[in-house]
Parts: sequence; structure tokens; C-alpha cells
Amino acid sequence: MPKLALQDLDVRGRRVLVRVDFNVPLNAEGGITDDSRIRAALPTLDYLLERGARVILCSHLGRPKGKPDPALSLRPVAQWLSDLILRPVSFVDDCLGEKVEKTVSILQNGDCLLLENLRFYLQEEANDPEFARRLAAYADFFVNDAFGAAHRAHASTEGVTRFVQQSAAGFLMQKELKFLGEELANPQRPFVAILGGAKVSDKIKVIESLLAKADTLLIGGAMSYTFLKSQGVAVGASLVEEDRLDITRRTFESAAARGKKICLPRDHVVARRVETDRLDKKGRKIVEFQDAQNTSSDSIEDGFCGVDIGPQTVRAYQELIRPSKTVFWNGPMGIFENKNFAGGTFEIARAVAESGARSIIGGGDSVKAIHASGLDGRITFLSTGGGASLEFLEGKTLPGVAALTDK
Repeated sequence: MPKLALQDLDVRGRRVLVRVDFNVPLNAEGGITDDSRIRAALPTLDYLLERGARVILCSHLGRPKGKPDPALSLRPVAQWLSDLILRPVSFVDDCLGEKVEKTVSILQNGDCLLLENLRFYLQEEANDPEFARRLAAYADFFVNDAFGAAHRAHASTEGVTRFVQQSAAGFLMQKELKFLGEELANPQRPFVAILGGAKVSDKIKVIESLLAKADTLLIGGAMSYTFLKSQGVAVGASLVEEDRLDITRRTFESAAARGKKICLPRDHVVARRVETDRLDKKGRKIVEFQDAQNTSSDSIEDGFCGVDIGPQTVRAYQELIRPSKTVFWNGPMGIFENKNFAGGTFEIARAVAESGARSIIGGGDSVKAIHASGLDGRITFLSTGGGASLEFLEGKTLPGVAALTDK
């Protein structure tokens, strides 16, 4: 790594500010429903505590819009983390001010403190220099282990690095950069990339990047309907980005010129989309899907929309995944949150797990799908970064990485 790493720091007796990604999902009662992001930070935390550092953790949680919101407090995370590491984790209900300063001043070697949600202040996302300076004043060193927030130039990811002695990458950050960078830059072949999700526009640059590396691209999810329509296939009432049809056509041309293969679904699970009068928790009308059925070809009749890849496609994709040596996957194959339309995603997950390939899952809904399938223990690496993973794969510079101290 061209940047300073955690193991390059002499941390004993030093105060270390660690930016973690504890943006965990909560239920209506404020309970944590998935602690994988907390667990992902444990190697860095254990390393620091075992070496006698005085650890100050900071993170965001949700979108409180710059003001305190009790429902988005990190207090429950402090207790959860304490149970995981089997030692006390102190908590202060602020991330700036006198209470924080007093608590930091009495930390002893091997102590751990978690600050309140950074986004209770508008200055965090604005990368306000004074906010960053005050945050940095608590520590001698800064460690960024929040890859999922590294694509944002916020006070706690980028601004704080200007006010500490040295800034380094934590173990999770190092691992993310290794797998999404080195492993995919020089993959064992055959290298199969699987892309799904809703929109072509979100991933067209990732597709272009992967075309230079992967041998085969397998397309699923709602984005496949834009690809299919660009090839003259009827897609019924499926989600299509009409303004992306030209660019998807050019993508096929680019793939052919490179001798690469883009595979599209050859059949689908389809249903009629019905908008009800009932509202969800966010005030949106709840949508139901009726008359679900399989198609016999890649075309979809009027009135129906695609909700998952069909059995023919599953088998075809499995045959391509089985001999692969490297697999990268980002985006589900269908509406996997609905158990009736999760079959395609789960079957592809099983194929990836059974292939024995070096498998890298690119964050976001893909990781949720892998967890839901129960196959996460058989995947080589699950990225914690959604947007950060995509921007890194596009070749963009991540501000939270670029700001770290050069070796």
C-alpha cells in the first residue's frame, strides 16, 4: 500500500481516533438487526487495545440531517460492541465539547470510547475545517477503517487528516483495497463478473471497467431489462431507463470488440405490479405483485414486469460460474427481499459458493442477499462498501483514502 497502514504506527499510550462504519440497520425498537459492520471493525480495534492504545471511535448512523435524533443514537452500539470485545466501551452523548474532552483526558491504555453520531452536526458532511480540527484534537493519530464512507470527503474521513500527526488505514480498509484493487486487477482466470440491481446508470462505468478485466459478464436484476430492450427484446412493463438504451448498445459493441461476452437473461419470473392504497413507514404506497409466472423466452408480454431471473437463466449462469477461478458480484438478480422472487439470487449465490473461486461480493444489497442465503461463510470477501465499492471499481479516487499519510 502506498499509504501508511495501522501496523506502521507506534500506538502504545497514544490516543487514536478511529473512524469506523457503525451505520448498522435498526428495528423499530432501536435494536441492531445486523452487526456485520461492527464485527468487521474488530480486528483493528483488538489490535489497538491489545497494544495499549487509548481508542476513540467515531461513526455516523443513518441520516439525522444535522440535528440530534434519539432514534439514531450510537448508544446501543456501544453496549453491543462491549459484549463483542468482552470489555467496557464508554459512551459520550456528543462528539464535541466539554464532556468529550473530559472523558478523553482520563482514558487509560487499553480503554475504548465511542462518540455520539457525527451526523448530529451539519458540519460533518460539510467537511467543516473547524469541526475537523476539534475532532482531531482528541488524538495523536487517526485511523480510517470506514471504507463504506471513504468515497465521501467529510470532516471525519478527509478533513481530520490535516490536524493529526499521522493518518493510517485500518485492517478493514486495507482488506477492502486489496480485494477490490489488487485481486481484481490481476485475477485468476476465468474471471466472471455478475452485475444486478435496479439501474444501468448506477453501474455503467463499473461495467466499462470490468470489461477490461473480466472474461464474462452476467447481467441480472432490473438493469437487465434496459439491456434487453436495447437489443430489441420486448420487456413488457419492466423497469427500463429509456435514456440509457444507446449507451447499453455501445457497451455490447465494446464487449464484442474486446472479445468479451455479456450474457443476458434468457427467461424470467414475471408478475403484474399493483399499487395499493396502503402506505409503508416512509409514506409510500405499498406495491404488490400478482399472477407470478415463468416465461419461456427472454421476452415479456405487456402488463407484466420482470421480478427475477428464470430457471433457464439460472442454469446457464451456473454453468459459466462453475469453472471460474475469480468471481465478482454486485447486485441481486431480482426482488430478493420478497421470498417469492429470491430464488434466482439465492441459486446464483449457491453457485458462487460451490465454485471454489476467489469470490468478492461488492457491498450493498449483494451482501444482504448473501447473508439472507446463509452462504456468507463460504464467500472469500464481503465488501462493507456500497457506493464506495462502485466508485473504487470505476477508478475514482476515494477522498478518505487519498487523505491518509503517504508511506
